[in-house]
Amino acid sequence: MGAAGSKLEKALGDQFPEGERYFGFENFGNTCYCNSVLQALYFCVPFREQLLEYYTSNKSVADSEENLMTCLADLFSQISSQKKKTGVIAPKRFVQRLKKQNELFRSYMHQDAHEFLNYLLNEVVDILEKEAKATKTEHETSSSSSPEKLANGPKAPQANGVHKEPIVTWVHNIFQGILTNETRCLRCETVTARDETFLDLSLDIEQNSSITSCLKNFSSTETLHAEDKFFCDKCCSLQEAQKRMKIKKPPHILVIHLKRFKYIEQLGRYKKLSYRVVFPLELKLSNTVEPYADVEYSLFAVVVHVGSGPNHGHYVSLVKSHNHWLFFDDENVEMIEESAVQTFFGSSQEYSSNTDHGYILFYESLGPTK
Repeated sequence: MGAAGSKLEKALGDQFPEGERYFGFENFGNTCYCNSVLQALYFCVPFREQLLEYYTSNKSVADSEENLMTCLADLFSQISSQKKKTGVIAPKRFVQRLKKQNELFRSYMHQDAHEFLNYLLNEVVDILEKEAKATKTEHETSSSSSPEKLANGPKAPQANGVHKEPIVTWVHNIFQGILTNETRCLRCETVTARDETFLDLSLDIEQNSSITSCLKNFSSTETLHAEDKFFCDKCCSLQEAQKRMKIKKPPHILVIHLKRFKYIEQLGRYKKLSYRVVFPLELKLSNTVEPYADVEYSLFAVVVHVGSGPNHGHYVSLVKSHNHWLFFDDENVEMIEESAVQTFFGSSQEYSSNTDHGYILFYESLGPTK
């Protein structure tokens, strides 16, 4: 990496961003799925900033009790405080912790980068929620220590069915959006809406399509009839209905997972779909509910799956940092032209020598999503 590092520094020259660090990650046998996602998260600036802030304000906690989040914060802190601008870091402690905690990632089999991203974000959320609850309990205990308060039992008993306010962590503030599932009864026209939160969107893909068309399909109207009829509370019976999913609140960082691995019944196994799916550098979300019509997003990272099948292959990532695009392949980091991003859309023919396909896309909102 010495030569490659200096090559990258030469390529950027005076334009090397002040205070930025570009470090490759060592691969421990099969950890490219982890390396590629970690690079995307490191260059997701709001996530990096929050994690480093957490690290500095919880240094004593980090020393006493190790978890996946403290290991990640430690790794990010290591990168950002390097004296050199480029180089290689071994994310050993993080990988060891990941394998210790989840047997899914223990084997030397090819792992799924999307499963890893999902697991990591949910794990960080769990840790933050536990800490928030512990702080709240401590706070309540210290504020209710007067004898008469204690004599009357807890101030707010949690009866069954009492709605507890969910804890909103900084991970939610960055990645969480809200979907609304609208079902319209075709007999009485009543619309029932059910909201659900998401940290990423998984989209079905088609050959020679685009993210915009995949999102349209995601929100297309589906008719429920025959054995799929919907129980309408107003009609008190099963009725034909129309159902569609819309984005009620778009997230600040929109993570899109392209469902490239499809289970083929006849084969009894998963197959990789190498379809060409165009992902634009600037994306306008149109399947949203007012007042978020046409929220605009800018692409800043892509996790790429390299290989023809689901059970083997390699992961790399493309990252946009300070208006430059970089290519991260484990230990190697190099600059690429923005126009090179389109070589990762996929193949328009079934059998193509190009097996490098965009798999997870990270977009940052350009406008308010609050």
